[in-house]
Amino acid sequence: MSKVAEAILRYGQERSQYIALSDETGAWTYTELAIGIAKFETDLRALGIGKDRPVVVRLSNSAAWVVVDIAMAAAGYVSVPVPDFYTDEQVLASAVDAGAGWIIRDADGASDLMVLGRSLSIEALNAPKVRLHSGTAKISYTSGSTGAPKGACLSVALQEKVAASIVERYGAEYAGTHVPVLSLGVLLENTAGLYPVMLAGGHYKIIGAAALGLENPFRPNFSAMRAALARAGATSTILVPELLRGLMSRPEISLPAMRLIAVGGSKMAPELVLAARLGGLPVFEGYGLTECGSVVAVNAPGADRPGSCGKPLSHASVRIAEDGEVIVEGSLFLGYTGQPAQEDRLLTGDLGEIDDDGFLSITGRKKNLIITSFGRNVSPEWVESALLLQREFAQAVVLGDGEASLSALLVPSSPGVNKVAAQHAVDRANAHLPAYARIGTFRMAPPLTPSSGLVTAKGRPRRDAISILFKSLASQGEMTP
Repeated sequence: MSKVAEAILRYGQERSQYIALSDETGAWTYTELAIGIAKFETDLRALGIGKDRPVVVRLSNSAAWVVVDIAMAAAGYVSVPVPDFYTDEQVLASAVDAGAGWIIRDADGASDLMVLGRSLSIEALNAPKVRLHSGTAKISYTSGSTGAPKGACLSVALQEKVAASIVERYGAEYAGTHVPVLSLGVLLENTAGLYPVMLAGGHYKIIGAAALGLENPFRPNFSAMRAALARAGATSTILVPELLRGLMSRPEISLPAMRLIAVGGSKMAPELVLAARLGGLPVFEGYGLTECGSVVAVNAPGADRPGSCGKPLSHASVRIAEDGEVIVEGSLFLGYTGQPAQEDRLLTGDLGEIDDDGFLSITGRKKNLIITSFGRNVSPEWVESALLLQREFAQAVVLGDGEASLSALLVPSSPGVNKVAAQHAVDRANAHLPAYARIGTFRMAPPLTPSSGLVTAKGRPRRDAISILFKSLASQGEMTP
């Protein structure tokens, strides 16, 4: 049995009336959650679902998702969770790559089983069987690829080491009431949100997408999001930088109970963290990769340095190679589907530094390094973080390898941001950058989404694809300015 399932059983005995899990349909104590997990395991066996093939989990955030995930890990099934914003093509690609035998969905009509008041259906899949790495409990696809997705095979032990390290870093008192904003199909929300809350005996409170302002996940209603977090009495949540900037734009709605907002996914300027804190948001930046079970390092009260990603967690060993690449050793994933087993070290592809106090900072991506025609090296993430400090922009991607000056593809934060306003914002960002790292030209673009193939599920830009789009836009008209 997994340590998370054991903790739920223990809390069910020690604090039988304490609420462990809730969503819009109800609330369940630790005792009731333990019963729900055991019942789901029995139902799977009764339906003839074997453990020899992975099971795709395509569910929206709900208490049922939690039961399905924890029960499958505890009973020895292999799950393939997919974010609820994945397209049918992305889900199919993941299922085929994993050799999945079944898929669990929210039931549209007749249901195969009920899980904590929610109707679910289980359908057989015809994906060819794939040999998986021994010990695989979860296959995580974070790229959102529509062609050849890369599935990271994760053990229960790795995921729970990450979760236990997070509880160790923050202390069980931070378990409080955690409200997920990210999709539960994203590994970060599992290992840094759900599992630590269960290990520490907190309340995992799920709010529906519409109430959270995420009916359209790529055009969030941040007033609704802050109001929902306030009503829920949320003490913690996890965000990506874009969502943090959105929450910061609605300071009129206070979050008096909030004690921890963990943020990761891409580089943030120190000024953004400090501005968020001045606005009453207790933001702590972290760093991680799916191949490491998610979180590798994170800031926390008492061990905090804005601008860094914090100190590595106790389960992770991190060092910097001579060329500046971040290397993680020790607790890692088992390997990718269809590829050899992973060695005991991971070359992350990230460039970074570790200071004398042990704080890790990420300075950019090794393969993303831009070399201008003047021979200057520029990490695009550095310039992008300066652009994203400007309230006019929701997303920014910097290009310019081999060019005399840098260019940017900019996504406005609201329809009211025209080219004139964007130019003023670019000028403000340029004022804080050296001449060789300033933006010379830019184009405006609609939101970059995973379904478009331009960003990953975590919002990280696919630079090759964006470069092609940028050139296409440039050919349609003059660049700005």
